[in-house]
Amino acid sequence: SEMLFFEMADRLAEDGWRELGYEYVNIDDCWSAKQRDTAGQLVPDPERFPSGIKALADYVHARGLKLGIYGDLGTFTCGGYPGTTLDYVKQDAQTFAEWGVGMLKLDGCYSSTEEQAEGYPEMARALNATGRPIVYSCSWPAYQGGLPPRVNYTILAEVCNLWHNYGDIQDSWDSVLSILDWYSANQDMLQPAAGPGHWNDPDMVWLGGGCTAAGWGWEVSKDPLLGAGQRKSTRSRSPVAAKRQSSCCPWLSCGKSLWLQWTLHCLSMPEKSHIEVFLRPLSQAASALVFFSRRTDMPFRYTTSLARLHFPEDTVYEVQDVYSGKIISGLKTGDSFSVIINPSGVVMWYLYPMVLLAQPWHAVRQQAPSEGFHPVLL
Repeated sequence: SEMLFFEMADRLAEDGWRELGYEYVNIDDCWSAKQRDTAGQLVPDPERFPSGIKALADYVHARGLKLGIYGDLGTFTCGGYPGTTLDYVKQDAQTFAEWGVGMLKLDGCYSSTEEQAEGYPEMARALNATGRPIVYSCSWPAYQGGLPPRVNYTILAEVCNLWHNYGDIQDSWDSVLSILDWYSANQDMLQPAAGPGHWNDPDMVWLGGGCTAAGWGWEVSKDPLLGAGQRKSTRSRSPVAAKRQSSCCPWLSCGKSLWLQWTLHCLSMPEKSHIEVFLRPLSQAASALVFFSRRTDMPFRYTTSLARLHFPEDTVYEVQDVYSGKIISGLKTGDSFSVIINPSGVVMWYLYPMVLLAQPWHAVRQQAPSEGFHPVLL
């Protein structure tokens, strides 16, 4: 009901989430009445949203936030509510704008490939024609397999601000892993499509459920963070969220990779460690480095060096453990180090070069880990 969204707006505004960059309160499916009104307009369910969407948007705006809403380019939404068929695209876009909506997620249930190819660009034009800034989230590629040649990411980046590539996330570890694996396996095709104003969307970070610590991969990707929040959602991940949401360039716009993961197979070892390492290059030659355990049995001590991870030679780094806040100063590229990673857990580092031993300081800012990594289990 509308009370959930009133309360979530209060939590974002009063508990510090807004200052970390979380500014949207988004309504998902099932918000509308089962039928359009006599004028063909979408209307909110009168029992669950008695104040109406405009009043809810006003409440959200008064707290310095924005309201997002759900639609579906088809006969029905995925939950069986009225969809936006091609003949309703312009009317629904205008309705959302008049209500004060700031984001639209447009799903694709109960529509054909041909209808999607026509309807998703048409909705973009209709939203722009309203004159109101509305972030446009498309589910188009998810319904076409997510990959070229069926998905043309050049066209998609011109039409949508973000897009759902793959299946919906569930509150389970297997679901998180399946999304992570799909993005890793297809990073060479997906990464070039992402940039300022148009992002891949691996689906929302699930807060307050069984996977509250599983959103680290979303934090080192380029997409804006969206969380499935709860009234009592924790702020334990705010150090990452603050860096990730509030600074557009280092975390959203700069660097090359969506996922970069190193692939030293170590086939000579009798057992694989089931530890994976992910890199997110940042601005100013800094990096986000994640050590991720797929193990479910016990904590694992993982030993490596920055040299083995292809960082530039003869460089000294300062390292901050993002979760614990611990600082490691003077870590040389060739120094061995160990991290202890809990089962299905991560250790996340933020690194930046302090000094380059054999070169002048001005060269440090141009260096980053070498290119060409490909994903594999270490």
